[in-house]
Amino acid sequence: MDGVPLTSSETEYVEAARAANTMRGYRSDWREFTTWCTEHDLEPMPAAPATVTGYLSDLARAGAKVGTMSRRLSAIKFAHQLRNHPDPTRNARVVAVWEGIRRTHGAPPDQATPLMPPELFDVLDACPVTKAWRTPGRQDEPDLAGARDRALILVGFVAALRRSELAALTLDQVAAHPNGLVLTLARSKTNPTGEHVELVVLPRAANPARCPVVALNHWIQLAGITDGPVFRAVGKNNQPATRALHPESVNTLVQKAVARAGIDPGPYSAHSLRAGFVTYAHLRGASDRAIAHQTRHRSLATLGTYVRVHQAWTDNAATILGL
Repeated sequence: MDGVPLTSSETEYVEAARAANTMRGYRSDWREFTTWCTEHDLEPMPAAPATVTGYLSDLARAGAKVGTMSRRLSAIKFAHQLRNHPDPTRNARVVAVWEGIRRTHGAPPDQATPLMPPELFDVLDACPVTKAWRTPGRQDEPDLAGARDRALILVGFVAALRRSELAALTLDQVAAHPNGLVLTLARSKTNPTGEHVELVVLPRAANPARCPVVALNHWIQLAGITDGPVFRAVGKNNQPATRALHPESVNTLVQKAVARAGIDPGPYSAHSLRAGFVTYAHLRGASDRAIAHQTRHRSLATLGTYVRVHQAWTDNAATILGL
Protein backbone atom coordinates (compact mmCIF):
# COMPACT_ATOMS: atom_id res chain seq x y z
CA MET A 1 0.00 0.00 0.00
CA ASP A 2 1.27 3.51 -0.87
CA GLY A 3 -0.03 5.60 2.04
CA VAL A 4 -3.26 6.60 0.29
CA PRO A 5 -6.26 5.44 2.37
CA LEU A 6 -8.21 2.54 0.90
CA THR A 7 -11.61 3.27 -0.55
CA SER A 8 -14.59 1.35 0.79
CA SER A 9 -14.58 -0.86 -2.31
CA GLU A 10 -10.87 -1.59 -1.94
CA THR A 11 -11.35 -2.44 1.71
CA GLU A 12 -14.08 -4.92 0.79
CA TYR A 13 -11.76 -6.63 -1.69
CA VAL A 14 -8.93 -6.77 0.82
CA GLU A 15 -11.25 -8.42 3.33
CA ALA A 16 -12.52 -10.79 0.63
CA ALA A 17 -8.97 -12.10 0.29
CA ARG A 18 -9.60 -13.99 3.52
CA ALA A 19 -12.35 -16.43 4.41
CA ALA A 20 -15.48 -15.00 6.02
CA ASN A 21 -14.85 -17.00 9.19
CA THR A 22 -11.33 -15.60 9.37
CA MET A 23 -12.60 -12.03 9.04
CA ARG A 24 -15.20 -12.58 11.75
CA GLY A 25 -12.45 -13.88 14.00
CA TYR A 26 -10.19 -10.92 13.21
CA ARG A 27 -12.92 -8.43 14.06
CA SER A 28 -13.65 -10.16 17.35
CA ASP A 29 -9.96 -10.39 18.24
CA TRP A 30 -9.35 -6.76 17.32
CA ARG A 31 -12.22 -5.69 19.61
CA GLU A 32 -10.64 -7.68 22.43
CA PHE A 33 -7.28 -6.00 21.85
CA THR A 34 -8.69 -2.47 21.62
CA THR A 35 -10.74 -3.03 24.78
CA TRP A 36 -7.59 -4.11 26.63
CA CYS A 37 -5.77 -1.05 25.30
CA THR A 38 -8.55 1.26 26.48
CA GLU A 39 -8.49 -0.30 29.95
CA HIS A 40 -4.72 0.30 30.13
CA ASP A 41 -4.81 3.78 28.53
CA LEU A 42 -2.72 2.61 25.56
CA GLU A 43 -2.99 3.37 21.85
CA PRO A 44 -4.04 0.33 19.76
CA MET A 45 -3.33 1.90 16.35
CA PRO A 46 -0.49 2.09 15.69
CA ALA A 47 0.41 -0.16 18.60
CA ALA A 48 3.80 0.14 20.25
CA PRO A 49 5.74 -3.14 20.60
CA ALA A 50 5.52 -2.80 24.40
CA THR A 51 1.73 -2.62 24.09
CA VAL A 52 1.62 -5.89 22.18
CA THR A 53 3.99 -7.69 24.57
CA GLY A 54 2.05 -6.41 27.57
CA TYR A 55 -1.16 -7.72 26.02
CA LEU A 56 0.38 -11.11 25.27
CA SER A 57 1.80 -11.37 28.77
CA ASP A 58 -1.59 -10.66 30.32
CA LEU A 59 -3.24 -13.25 28.09
CA ALA A 60 -0.61 -15.85 28.98
CA ARG A 61 -0.95 -15.20 32.72
CA ALA A 62 -4.74 -15.50 32.37
CA GLY A 63 -4.33 -18.97 30.88
CA ALA A 64 -5.13 -18.21 27.24
CA LYS A 65 -4.16 -20.94 24.81
CA VAL A 66 -1.25 -20.42 22.47
CA GLY A 67 -3.58 -20.86 19.50
CA THR A 68 -5.82 -18.08 20.76
CA MET A 69 -2.88 -15.73 21.26
CA SER A 70 -1.53 -16.57 17.82
CA ARG A 71 -4.87 -15.63 16.27
CA ARG A 72 -4.91 -12.35 18.21
CA LEU A 73 -1.46 -11.52 16.83
CA SER A 74 -2.69 -12.23 13.31
CA ALA A 75 -5.62 -9.85 13.84
CA ILE A 76 -3.30 -7.11 15.10
CA LYS A 77 -1.00 -7.64 12.12
CA PHE A 78 -3.89 -7.55 9.63
CA ALA A 79 -5.41 -4.40 11.13
CA HIS A 80 -2.09 -2.55 10.91
CA GLN A 81 -1.39 -3.69 7.36
CA LEU A 82 -4.88 -2.62 6.31
CA ARG A 83 -4.13 0.92 7.49
CA ASN A 84 -0.57 0.98 6.15
CA HIS A 85 1.04 1.03 9.60
CA PRO A 86 4.23 -0.91 10.41
CA ASP A 87 3.51 -4.43 11.65
CA PRO A 88 4.27 -4.38 15.40
CA THR A 89 4.23 -8.19 15.61
CA ARG A 90 7.53 -8.32 13.68
CA ASN A 91 9.36 -6.18 16.20
CA ALA A 92 12.28 -7.97 17.93
CA ARG A 93 10.76 -7.39 21.37
CA VAL A 94 7.45 -8.92 20.36
CA VAL A 95 9.14 -11.86 18.61
CA ALA A 96 11.28 -12.63 21.68
CA VAL A 97 8.36 -12.47 24.13
CA TRP A 98 6.16 -14.52 21.81
CA GLU A 99 8.78 -17.26 21.44
CA GLY A 100 9.10 -17.43 25.22
CA ILE A 101 5.36 -17.72 25.67
CA ARG A 102 5.16 -20.53 23.13
CA ARG A 103 7.97 -22.44 24.83
CA THR A 104 6.45 -21.93 28.28
CA HIS A 105 2.76 -22.38 27.56
CA GLY A 106 2.74 -24.38 24.33
CA ALA A 107 0.59 -27.51 24.21
CA PRO A 108 -0.72 -29.79 21.47
CA PRO A 109 -3.78 -28.26 19.80
CA ASP A 110 -7.17 -29.59 20.83
CA GLN A 111 -8.42 -32.27 18.46
CA ALA A 112 -12.09 -32.96 17.87
CA THR A 113 -13.12 -36.41 19.08
CA PRO A 114 -13.84 -38.53 15.98
CA LEU A 115 -17.49 -39.46 15.53
CA MET A 116 -17.49 -42.87 13.88
CA PRO A 117 -19.14 -46.29 14.22
CA PRO A 118 -20.53 -47.58 16.49
CA GLU A 119 -21.29 -44.19 18.11
CA LEU A 120 -22.12 -42.74 14.69
CA PHE A 121 -24.86 -45.34 14.23
CA ASP A 122 -26.28 -44.55 17.68
CA VAL A 123 -26.43 -40.85 16.76
CA LEU A 124 -28.18 -41.63 13.47
CA ASP A 125 -30.70 -43.91 15.18
CA ALA A 126 -31.52 -41.17 17.70
CA CYS A 127 -32.53 -38.67 14.99
CA PRO A 128 -36.32 -38.27 15.24
CA VAL A 129 -38.35 -39.71 12.38
CA THR A 130 -41.89 -38.61 13.19
CA LYS A 131 -43.17 -35.20 14.29
CA ALA A 132 -46.05 -35.74 16.70
CA TRP A 133 -48.41 -32.80 17.18
CA ARG A 134 -50.44 -32.06 20.28
CA THR A 135 -52.86 -29.98 18.25
CA PRO A 136 -56.18 -31.84 18.00
CA GLY A 137 -56.84 -33.09 14.50
CA ARG A 138 -53.32 -32.52 13.21
CA GLN A 139 -51.82 -35.72 11.92
CA ASP A 140 -48.28 -36.82 12.67
CA GLU A 141 -45.74 -35.83 10.00
CA PRO A 142 -42.23 -36.82 9.01
CA ASP A 143 -39.81 -34.90 11.25
CA LEU A 144 -37.93 -32.57 8.87
CA ALA A 145 -35.29 -31.61 11.43
CA GLY A 146 -34.57 -35.28 12.06
CA ALA A 147 -34.30 -35.99 8.33
CA ARG A 148 -31.98 -33.01 7.89
CA ASP A 149 -29.77 -34.02 10.80
CA ARG A 150 -29.47 -37.58 9.50
CA ALA A 151 -28.47 -36.32 6.05
CA LEU A 152 -26.12 -33.70 7.51
CA ILE A 153 -24.30 -36.23 9.66
CA LEU A 154 -23.99 -38.90 6.98
CA VAL A 155 -22.91 -36.46 4.27
CA GLY A 156 -20.49 -34.76 6.66
CA PHE A 157 -18.98 -38.10 7.63
CA VAL A 158 -18.78 -39.90 4.28
CA ALA A 159 -17.82 -36.78 2.29
CA ALA A 160 -15.47 -35.64 5.09
CA LEU A 161 -16.73 -32.08 4.70
CA ARG A 162 -15.86 -29.11 6.85
CA ARG A 163 -18.74 -27.33 8.56
CA SER A 164 -18.31 -24.33 6.26
CA GLU A 165 -18.61 -26.64 3.24
CA LEU A 166 -21.76 -28.27 4.62
CA ALA A 167 -23.31 -24.86 5.24
CA ALA A 168 -22.36 -23.58 1.78
CA LEU A 169 -23.50 -26.65 -0.18
CA THR A 170 -26.15 -25.81 -2.79
CA LEU A 171 -28.38 -28.10 -4.81
CA ASP A 172 -26.65 -27.30 -8.09
CA GLN A 173 -23.45 -28.74 -6.57
CA VAL A 174 -25.08 -32.15 -6.15
CA ALA A 175 -25.09 -34.40 -9.22
CA ALA A 176 -26.38 -37.93 -9.71
CA HIS A 177 -23.94 -40.69 -10.62
CA PRO A 178 -24.50 -44.42 -11.25
CA ASN A 179 -22.56 -45.14 -8.05
CA GLY A 180 -24.26 -42.48 -5.93
CA LEU A 181 -23.78 -38.72 -5.91
CA VAL A 182 -20.94 -36.34 -6.73
CA LEU A 183 -20.50 -33.04 -4.89
CA THR A 184 -18.75 -30.23 -6.78
CA LEU A 185 -17.12 -27.76 -4.41
CA ALA A 186 -16.18 -24.49 -6.04
CA ARG A 187 -14.36 -23.15 -2.98
CA SER A 188 -12.93 -24.58 0.21
CA LYS A 189 -10.35 -23.87 2.89
CA THR A 190 -7.61 -25.27 0.64
CA ASN A 191 -9.11 -23.76 -2.53
CA PRO A 192 -10.29 -20.29 -1.41
CA THR A 193 -10.13 -18.61 -4.82
CA GLY A 194 -11.88 -21.38 -6.73
CA GLU A 195 -8.93 -21.87 -9.08
CA HIS A 196 -9.87 -25.52 -9.49
CA VAL A 197 -12.99 -27.58 -8.88
CA GLU A 198 -12.92 -30.17 -6.09
CA LEU A 199 -15.01 -33.31 -6.51
CA VAL A 200 -16.23 -35.34 -3.53
CA VAL A 201 -18.08 -38.62 -3.94
CA LEU A 202 -21.01 -40.00 -1.96
CA PRO A 203 -21.19 -43.73 -2.74
CA ARG A 204 -24.32 -45.72 -2.06
CA ALA A 205 -24.23 -47.84 1.10
CA ALA A 206 -25.49 -51.40 1.36
CA ASN A 207 -27.66 -50.47 4.34
CA PRO A 208 -30.24 -47.80 3.36
CA ALA A 209 -30.44 -46.62 6.98
CA ARG A 210 -26.76 -45.67 6.81
CA CYS A 211 -26.63 -44.49 3.21
CA PRO A 212 -25.71 -40.82 2.64
CA VAL A 213 -27.36 -40.88 -0.79
CA VAL A 214 -30.67 -42.14 0.58
CA ALA A 215 -30.55 -39.72 3.53
CA LEU A 216 -29.70 -36.67 1.40
CA ASN A 217 -32.31 -37.42 -1.27
CA HIS A 218 -34.92 -38.06 1.43
CA TRP A 219 -34.24 -34.70 3.09
CA ILE A 220 -34.27 -32.81 -0.20
CA GLN A 221 -37.58 -34.40 -1.18
CA LEU A 222 -39.24 -33.87 2.22
CA ALA A 223 -38.12 -30.24 2.39
CA GLY A 224 -39.18 -29.56 -1.20
CA ILE A 225 -35.80 -28.10 -2.09
CA THR A 226 -35.53 -27.31 -5.79
CA ASP A 227 -32.64 -24.86 -5.69
CA GLY A 228 -30.45 -22.91 -3.30
CA PRO A 229 -28.93 -24.15 -0.03
CA VAL A 230 -29.15 -27.85 0.74
CA PHE A 231 -28.94 -27.70 4.53
CA ARG A 232 -31.36 -25.22 6.10
CA ALA A 233 -32.96 -24.35 9.39
CA VAL A 234 -36.28 -26.02 10.22
CA GLY A 235 -38.89 -24.00 12.07
CA LYS A 236 -41.14 -25.10 14.92
CA ASN A 237 -43.88 -25.50 12.34
CA ASN A 238 -41.83 -28.31 10.76
CA GLN A 239 -41.17 -26.22 7.67
CA PRO A 240 -37.74 -25.50 6.15
CA ALA A 241 -36.33 -22.00 5.93
CA THR A 242 -35.02 -20.58 2.68
CA ARG A 243 -31.65 -19.55 4.13
CA ALA A 244 -28.61 -21.75 4.55
CA LEU A 245 -27.43 -22.90 7.94
CA HIS A 246 -24.63 -20.87 9.51
CA PRO A 247 -21.42 -22.89 10.05
CA GLU A 248 -21.82 -22.42 13.82
CA SER A 249 -25.33 -23.86 13.56
CA VAL A 250 -23.86 -26.98 11.94
CA ASN A 251 -21.65 -27.33 15.00
CA THR A 252 -24.64 -26.96 17.33
CA LEU A 253 -26.76 -29.48 15.39
CA VAL A 254 -24.01 -32.12 15.57
CA GLN A 255 -23.63 -31.64 19.32
CA LYS A 256 -27.40 -31.83 19.87
CA ALA A 257 -27.58 -35.00 17.77
CA VAL A 258 -24.81 -36.57 19.84
CA ALA A 259 -26.60 -35.61 23.07
CA ARG A 260 -29.85 -37.20 21.82
CA ALA A 261 -27.98 -40.51 21.61
CA GLY A 262 -27.07 -40.27 25.29
CA ILE A 263 -23.43 -39.40 24.57
CA ASP A 264 -21.64 -36.51 26.27
CA PRO A 265 -21.50 -33.87 23.50
CA GLY A 266 -18.63 -31.95 25.11
CA PRO A 267 -15.73 -33.47 23.10
CA TYR A 268 -17.64 -33.43 19.81
CA SER A 269 -18.09 -30.79 17.14
CA ALA A 270 -18.91 -30.62 13.44
CA HIS A 271 -15.24 -31.39 12.78
CA SER A 272 -15.80 -34.75 14.51
CA LEU A 273 -17.47 -35.95 11.30
CA ARG A 274 -14.38 -35.22 9.18
CA ALA A 275 -12.08 -36.56 11.89
CA GLY A 276 -14.28 -39.63 12.17
CA PHE A 277 -14.02 -40.36 8.46
CA VAL A 278 -10.22 -40.12 8.49
CA THR A 279 -9.84 -42.27 11.60
CA TYR A 280 -12.39 -44.92 10.62
CA ALA A 281 -11.12 -45.19 7.05
CA HIS A 282 -7.60 -45.67 8.41
CA LEU A 283 -8.78 -48.39 10.79
CA ARG A 284 -10.53 -50.08 7.86
CA GLY A 285 -7.23 -50.26 5.98
CA ALA A 286 -7.48 -47.30 3.60
CA SER A 287 -4.19 -45.75 2.55
CA ASP A 288 -3.34 -42.16 3.41
CA ARG A 289 -3.45 -41.28 -0.27
CA ALA A 290 -6.92 -42.78 -0.67
CA ILE A 291 -8.16 -40.90 2.40
CA ALA A 292 -6.65 -37.63 1.15
CA HIS A 293 -8.43 -38.17 -2.19
CA GLN A 294 -11.72 -37.69 -0.34
CA THR A 295 -10.64 -35.18 2.33
CA ARG A 296 -8.62 -33.11 -0.18
CA HIS A 297 -5.74 -32.72 2.25
CA ARG A 298 -2.73 -31.30 0.48
CA SER A 299 -0.31 -32.82 2.96
CA LEU A 300 -0.47 -36.49 3.86
CA ALA A 301 1.36 -35.64 7.08
CA THR A 302 -1.70 -33.72 8.27
CA LEU A 303 -3.74 -36.93 8.30
CA GLY A 304 -1.52 -38.30 11.04
CA THR A 305 -2.98 -35.87 13.57
CA TYR A 306 -6.32 -37.66 13.27
CA VAL A 307 -5.14 -41.23 13.73
CA ARG A 308 -2.16 -40.86 16.08
CA VAL A 309 -4.12 -41.78 19.22
CA HIS A 310 -5.44 -44.99 17.67
CA GLN A 311 -2.05 -45.92 16.24
CA ALA A 312 -0.49 -45.61 19.69
CA TRP A 313 -2.39 -48.75 20.74
CA THR A 314 -1.35 -50.84 17.74
CA ASP A 315 1.37 -53.46 18.32
CA ASN A 316 2.27 -51.85 21.66
CA ALA A 317 3.94 -54.03 24.33
CA ALA A 318 2.19 -52.12 27.12
CA THR A 319 -1.09 -53.78 26.13
CA ILE A 320 0.19 -57.35 26.75
CA LEU A 321 1.83 -57.00 30.17
CA GLY A 322 -0.91 -59.07 31.79
CA LEU A 323 -1.08 -56.90 34.90
